[in-house]
Amino acid sequence: MTLTIAVDHESTTAPYEQLRAQISERARSGRLPVGYKLPTVRGLAEQLGLAANTVAKAYKALEADGVIETRGRHGTFVAAAGDAATRKAASAAAQYAEETRRLGLSREAAEAAMSEALRAAYDSPPEAPYK
Repeated sequence: MTLTIAVDHESTTAPYEQLRAQISERARSGRLPVGYKLPTVRGLAEQLGLAANTVAKAYKALEADGVIETRGRHGTFVAAAGDAATRKAASAAAQYAEETRRLGLSREAAEAAMSEALRAAYDSPPEAPYK
C-alpha cells in the first residue's frame, strides 16, 4: 500500500491542512490501516513539493488529534482507534516498561511494582479533604 496525497497549490486551504485532512480521513475510514507506517517528514515533503515544516505541522496536528503516533526513531504510524485516555494510558505504560527495563528490573519485578501501584490507586479509600 502506498500513501497517495494530492495537494492543490491553487487552493485557498493551506497545504498542511489539506495534508492533515486527507491523512485523517483515510485513517478514520480504514483506507490507511492501524500500524501503517507513514513516510518521513522529509520524504513526504519531497514527494509533494512542500517544505518539511509544512509536513511536520500536519503530522503534529494529526498526532494531537490521536490519528497518528510517532515512535521515536522507528517512524510515524497510524494510531489505533480509541479515546484519548486509553492512548495516554498506553503511552504511560510503554514509558514505564522502557524505564524499568533500562533500570535492569526483571519483568516480574516491573509487573509487581505496577500491580502494587494500581492496588494503591484503586483499592485505597480517597483521601479526606483538608479542613
